[in-house]
Amino acid sequence: MATEDEGPAERPHEEGGEHPFPGPTIWPAGFAVGIALLLVGLVVNWIVFGIGGGIAILFGYLWARDVLGGRRAPRPRPDEAEAEEDEELDERYGRNAFLERATLGLGALIGGVVTVPVVGFAVAPTFIGQDDEDVDLGPLSNFPEGQWRVATFRSKAGGGDVSRVTAFIRNNGPLPTGEPSVTIISNRCVHLGCPTQPGGPTDSDNPQQVETDAGPVTLVAAQPSSFVCPCHGGAYDTEGNRTAGPPVRALDRFRYSIVNGNLVLGERYSVGKVAGAEAEAQIEAYTRLDPGQHVDGPTQWMYPVSPRGPR
Repeated sequence: MATEDEGPAERPHEEGGEHPFPGPTIWPAGFAVGIALLLVGLVVNWIVFGIGGGIAILFGYLWARDVLGGRRAPRPRPDEAEAEEDEELDERYGRNAFLERATLGLGALIGGVVTVPVVGFAVAPTFIGQDDEDVDLGPLSNFPEGQWRVATFRSKAGGGDVSRVTAFIRNNGPLPTGEPSVTIISNRCVHLGCPTQPGGPTDSDNPQQVETDAGPVTLVAAQPSSFVCPCHGGAYDTEGNRTAGPPVRALDRFRYSIVNGNLVLGERYSVGKVAGAEAEAQIEAYTRLDPGQHVDGPTQWMYPVSPRGPR
């Protein structure tokens, strides 16, 4: 027979045993997954980045709500309700709970102040200063109609020799509208970026030196029947279309304009393929991508987003 001193076998909450934090939840794991997807999205594409950001915000909010809200007090049993009404509950949080939450908040603030600048300095250079500069290659008369020239020039003003770039240039003659048509193909192989070479004779012993506002330009006459990469056997026709080897698309090209009779190169762009030739060429143009990246089809989503944005 139970005596009056005996109470229930278990008491759900002993005095002083209540914790200000909730029990285990999936919110931290979801937040971690969101951050992981966000970081992966910086490398892959903006769709994954957006999904990761959304997941991180949602689970971060739920996690913070639980932490800041604390564990709800247990609902009193009917036989305890009257006794609890007599207790002093004016103080919402104890000193320990306040210090714990203040420490968490201060730690999060310090972590943000330390992390954001580091991430900014690590990521920002990928998105800043990536645009191509206009390059003056000298008078258009230096590019005889129907002939190829291998032009080497500085892609950045003040960049020195480390910024030297090579392009294959052919003057196609005037269009029906009277405007000049020029084919300007980058020599960088779209497999791994090795320098391609004309598949034919070049007059490298007699280069032409041209001084322009953009710096010195070297022009070498060439008679290519194709363009080839000496590194891994990539081959292209005279319009830059891939004909053999591991390249995934046609060679990149440059936009151009004629300014005061001079040929001025603009931005470089990627090419899927070229139909036709010379002035009649129909070019599938895309945002400039790095070597090895596909420009169309489902495989294009498996590569990092271009920091240069759409063109």
